[in-house]
Amino acid sequence: MRHEHIVRAVAFPQGPKPHLVATGGFEKKLRLFDIDRGSEPSSIASSPTGPEGSIGSTSLAYYELGPGVHGGTIKSIVWGADFNLIITAADDKTIRWWDIRTRSPVASVVVEGDLGTCELNTSPKSSTPYRSVLSVAAGKTAYFFDGIAPGQLIKKVKTPHDIASLAFNIEGRKFVVGGASDTWVREYGFDDEKEMQVYKGHHGPVWSTNFSPNGKVYATGSEDGTIKLWKFCEEPYGLWK
Repeated sequence: MRHEHIVRAVAFPQGPKPHLVATGGFEKKLRLFDIDRGSEPSSIASSPTGPEGSIGSTSLAYYELGPGVHGGTIKSIVWGADFNLIITAADDKTIRWWDIRTRSPVASVVVEGDLGTCELNTSPKSSTPYRSVLSVAAGKTAYFFDGIAPGQLIKKVKTPHDIASLAFNIEGRKFVVGGASDTWVREYGFDDEKEMQVYKGHHGPVWSTNFSPNGKVYATGSEDGTIKLWKFCEEPYGLWK
């Protein structure tokens, strides 16, 4: 899948055998490639503009969504729970929700500050009102959007610190942020928005934060070349007693 510049983001739809992949990066172009069809017309919505891109000698069909819409590098792509919905986060400080059937955005939100991570957090059996939440780190603010309704902001939490990454534990109603400048990891309560814990240990910006599927552990990845695991439960777990 040849691109003319640096690729910053790729995403597959949810499902056991996805046949599409979305890509984006410095070209400011959101592309959809059909990895099953080769140079044949795409099976979704309408045909791609032409058989371009390659894997080895195999030509792949693709089309671009919203040519010229992104005003900056596409840093993150998230495929929504709805197959027809793709979310992008770009350096123009805008989150966009795209309908792949119309190839156009159905919602957009401008955030405050430089964008960090953009992740879809899911909890299908959650007892809370939200089973799918899109969490976005931008500047000093943590944004939480409804994972189903495009552009619907649940809340935003302003912090005193620049944050590079964000992960939300839906069932526990807590979230974790990784520092962009102070290299620390902080836990917050989602409802009261208060800082609960601060952990030091990294020696560089914390670019990635993610909860385990059971929510009892989260991992942080830093520019210092390390990944650290942090226990997020009261009871003993694994090597933590």
